[in-house]
Amino acid sequence: MDEAMTYWRKCGSCKKEIGFNTIYQMCNVSTCKKWVYCSVDCWNLHNPVMNHKSSWAEECRSPKKEVVMEKEVSEHSPRRIMVQSKSTSNSSANASYDSQEILIVASKLKQYIKDRYDMNTAGNVMEELSRSVRSLTDRAVEKAKSEGRKTVMDRDYE
Repeated sequence: MDEAMTYWRKCGSCKKEIGFNTIYQMCNVSTCKKWVYCSVDCWNLHNPVMNHKSSWAEECRSPKKEVVMEKEVSEHSPRRIMVQSKSTSNSSANASYDSQEILIVASKLKQYIKDRYDMNTAGNVMEELSRSVRSLTDRAVEKAKSEGRKTVMDRDYE
């Protein structure tokens, strides 16, 4: 912002200057928050154009010039952005993994049991089955690693 600027923004309807630390109007509709109005009359001009079903003008106070100037200076000063490289270890992946997470699509298994055997399925079956799947998968991963592969294949589950 230029030091010579004597106003904060211009009215969205009449383009009149809205000064620093003064009252202005803003539409309550979230998509219209980018426009400001010097008076309720100017806000009323935009309402039929935007065709809001239920809206009103909210009275607000513009920021002080010092606050705007500080923000302007901080936005134009160089910023340091810290970039963290991806970790090559699996420890971060393991930390975010929930060992209690259900790995089986419950609705599919229940439907299979119902259709094939005409039986119901207890609620704790999915937890036990997920534990079994984890154990089988851990063994399959170890087998793939021992063969020098990074891909787990169907033959690893034997």
